[in-house]
Amino acid sequence: MSEPRPAPDPRGTASGYRRMKPAQLLFEPPEATADPEHFFGLESMEDPGALLGRATELTLAFRAAADRATEFQAVAAAQLTDPRRFDRLPLSVLAERAEWTEDYAQKMVEFGRSLMRSGSAVLGDMD
Repeated sequence: MSEPRPAPDPRGTASGYRRMKPAQLLFEPPEATADPEHFFGLESMEDPGALLGRATELTLAFRAAADRATEFQAVAAAQLTDPRRFDRLPLSVLAERAEWTEDYAQKMVEFGRSLMRSGSAVLGDMD
């Protein structure tokens, strides 16, 4: 197992938004996750500088993973409601299935369509 890399600058690059690749989140052994106080070994770190670094790295990784998952949700929502599909879902069904409001479902469909039009990198990983 390699040493964790330093957390990326949360401000991104000077040019604005920078797509971050989520850090690999290693799965913990089942006996460790049974202890509710155990979280990626953070509870056993004594050096506050190392703790801050690792906690920051995890925070950024989880944020990046959540952003990426949201993009996949949006693309799926756009595909499921595509009017060209014979089995397309009505917006109300999509909203219920995803546990969203209809307004939020509409925004996700629009976001997904914009990702699909732009040929976003998220699409390359869906094959």
